[in-house]
Amino acid sequence: QVQLVESGGGLVQPGGSLRLSCAASGFTLRNYNIGWFRQVPGKEREGVSCLTNSDGQSYYASSMKGRFTISRDNAKNTVYLQMNSLRPEDTAVYYCNAKRGDYDHWGQGTQVTVSS
Repeated sequence: QVQLVESGGGLVQPGGSLRLSCAASGFTLRNYNIGWFRQVPGKEREGVSCLTNSDGQSYYASSMKGRFTISRDNAKNTVYLQMNSLRPEDTAVYYCNAKRGDYDHWGQGTQVTVSS
C-alpha cells in the first residue's frame, strides 16, 4: 500500500523547534521529488520546501530560508523537516508530498501550532 505518514507536529512556543517526519511505504522515496507544504484554514496550500531526487538540491520559500531544513534518510525511507526559530505565523497543517511524473502522493498532514 502506497502511503505517506507525517508525524512530529505539536504545540511549541515562539522561537522553539520541531522536527517533522514523513515516512513512506509502498514506494521508494529517493526516486521522487519531495515537498513540504502547509495550509491554514481558509487559505491556499503553500509550498515550504522541496528536495529534488535528481541532484539532491533543496529549495525553500523565502520566509523559511535559514530557519527550516529539509533532509532525507534513504535507509529509513523518510524525509524530515527541521523547523527552528518558529513563529506564530508558522502555525498550520503541514503536509509532505512525493511526486514523480504522474505519481503524486500526499500524507494526511500534521498540525503545528506556535503559541505562547
